[in-house]
Amino acid sequence: MTDFVYRNGRLHAEGVDLTRIAESVGTPVYVYAAGGIERRYREYADALAGTDAMVCYAMKANDNQAVLSLLRNLGAGADTVSEGEIRRALAAGFDPKKIVYSGVGKSADEMGFALSAGIGEFNVESDHEVDLLADVARQMGKRAKIAVRINPDVDPKTHAKITTGKKGNKFGIDFDQAMGVFKRAAAHPSLEPVGVASHIGSQITNLDPYRAAFSRMVDLVKALRAEGIAISVLDVGGGLGVGYTGEDPPSVADYVAVARDAAAEAGCKLVLEPGRRIVAEAGVLLTRVLFVKEGSAKTFVIVDGAMNDLIRPTLYEAHHPIVPITEPKPGTAKRRVDVVGPICESGDFFAKERELGPVGAGDILAITHAGAYGAVMASSYNARRLTPEVLVRGQQFSVVRPRPSYDELIGRDRVPDWV
Repeated sequence: MTDFVYRNGRLHAEGVDLTRIAESVGTPVYVYAAGGIERRYREYADALAGTDAMVCYAMKANDNQAVLSLLRNLGAGADTVSEGEIRRALAAGFDPKKIVYSGVGKSADEMGFALSAGIGEFNVESDHEVDLLADVARQMGKRAKIAVRINPDVDPKTHAKITTGKKGNKFGIDFDQAMGVFKRAAAHPSLEPVGVASHIGSQITNLDPYRAAFSRMVDLVKALRAEGIAISVLDVGGGLGVGYTGEDPPSVADYVAVARDAAAEAGCKLVLEPGRRIVAEAGVLLTRVLFVKEGSAKTFVIVDGAMNDLIRPTLYEAHHPIVPITEPKPGTAKRRVDVVGPICESGDFFAKERELGPVGAGDILAITHAGAYGAVMASSYNARRLTPEVLVRGQQFSVVRPRPSYDELIGRDRVPDWV
C-alpha cells in the first residue's frame, strides 16, 4: 500500500492526511493517488520500451474523467466496451485511433457511433457481429479495422465470475471456429481483419495461463497468414492481478516479457489492455463507523459505507484490507468482527470474521485496494447517494466527482400526468 502510508499516526494519501478529506467531503468517499496511477502505468510503458506496442487502459476498472486524463497525458490508449465509454474516452482527449472497442453485445447504433468517431479497432466476438459491423460500415461508406477475439479455452484459475477465456464463457469465438470467422470477415469489403485478440480473465496471479493463451494466438496468426489473411496486431488483453490478500502476483515486467515474446514470434504489433493493475492499489474507500453492535454470536462494526458503494465483497466474495486511518499503537489487541453497512440486505458487508483493532463510533476506516471496480460499479440502491471521488497529488486534493444532492437523486424521476 505504498500510496497510502501512516505519518505522525495518521494515514496519508501521498502528502494529504485522509482525515482532512473525510472532514471536508464527508464519508463514504473514494480517494485516489495520482502518483500511484501514473507510476503503475509507467511500469507498462517502461517494460515496452523499444517495442511496437500500445497500452490501452481498460476503462471499466475506473472511468472517472480525472483518472482518464492522467493516463491520456501519459500516452495511453483506451479499451472500451460501450458507446458511453467511447464518449468518455473522447471527452478525456484520447486519440480515437488509440481506442479499442470490445464487448459481446455491440448494437448497430453503437457501431455507427464508433465508426463516425474514427476509433482504431473493433474487437469482434461472433460471426453475427462480423456481419452487422460490415453492414453498418458499408452503409456509412467506411472500412472498419477489426481484430477477432478468440476464446482459447484456457483456465486462468481465478474467480468464476471474472473468467472469460474458457469454453462455456460468453466471450470470444471458439478457437476451432476462428478461421472460419476470419475468412468470413475477409470476404466483406467493408472490413479489414488486422488482429487476433484474447482476454482470458481478471485478477490472474500466474503467468502460465497467459503463456498457454498467447501460444494459441500465435499459432492462429501463423495459420491465418498461410491462408493469405494479413494479421499485424496481437491484442493480448489484460487481467494481471494485484495483492488483495497478500498474494505475490507476477511483476508487470515479467508479464510484459511473456507478451513481448509472443508478439515477436508472431511478428505483430502488441496491444495490452490493463485496468485493475493500474488503479486498484491507488484507491481507498473511507467510511465512518456508526455503531459497534455486540451480538451474542458476533460483533458487528456498522459503517456508513455499504455494498452500493463497493459491491465486490458481496458480488465476488472479494477480500479488501481494512485499516483505521489513526495508526494503532504497537501491540494493540484485535478481535474478530464483521464490517457491515446499513443496507437492508444480509449481503451488505465489507468483511466477515476480520481481525480488527478496537474501533468506536466516529472512527474512520480505510478500505484499501479500492481504485478498481469500486465507484464505477456503484449504485443508488436504498436511495443512497452515489459516493464522491477525490484525487490527490502531493499536498493537494480535489473532488473529481461530487456527491449528488437528494434533490438531484430524486429529480431524475418523472411522474406521468395520469398518475
